[in-house]
Amino acid sequence: MERKLFTALQGDNAQELNDALSGQGFRRSQNVLYRPSCADCSACLSARIDVRNFKFTRSQRRVLNKNTDMVRKATSPWATEDQYDLFRTYLDARHADGGMADMDVFEFAAMVEETPIRSRVVEYTQAETNALMAVSLTDVLEDGVSMVYSFYQPDLSKRSVGTYLILDHVRIAQDAGLPYVYLGYWVPGSEKMGYKGRFSGLEVFMGNRWQPVTDPAQYELDQLPVIDNPIAEQVANIKLPTVK
Repeated sequence: MERKLFTALQGDNAQELNDALSGQGFRRSQNVLYRPSCADCSACLSARIDVRNFKFTRSQRRVLNKNTDMVRKATSPWATEDQYDLFRTYLDARHADGGMADMDVFEFAAMVEETPIRSRVVEYTQAETNALMAVSLTDVLEDGVSMVYSFYQPDLSKRSVGTYLILDHVRIAQDAGLPYVYLGYWVPGSEKMGYKGRFSGLEVFMGNRWQPVTDPAQYELDQLPVIDNPIAEQVANIKLPTVK
């Protein structure tokens, strides 16, 4: 049974709340912040890259070289028909049975546009044709950038575009002088979510603190500690921002 802690993200201090809770393992979905709190499972680990400890591997540099024709453009959070068409193509090919499979154009627009904080739509187009190749909905935090959701042309698998988007966000954080790239949840051993363990400088939020991942193989699902703290105790340990 899935269980989450969540809170509304609204009001004059929405940005401060998002900054504070993102630093404690929460993720944003439109105007809601949430964190898994399942009683019998701790497979979903909030993950981020410490940019200062990140180093490109040879294979990651090859990914960058394969995508040198990608042109990045960051815009305000506004949904377009081209984005939705790419989104539908991506879902139908990669996540046809997922929870977002039935999302229509209005729900997609809400996902992109309903944000009370600093958010950007980062579009990647092909330099020669100007065709839309990939999109990332990205939040700008006090201490980093948070990749809320990304999608891309599914026929570009040989380019490893999903990996490229993360690598490019590392470069975005480096250029902005921000220390972290928040990746969402890493599920060790998962075919679709396990790739996040291949980035150096990776940290996971466990035991109310961020811990460096020195060996991803140590995070086997059957070895992860189960969350057994009462909900009231979990809530009491959340640090809220000071209201100005």
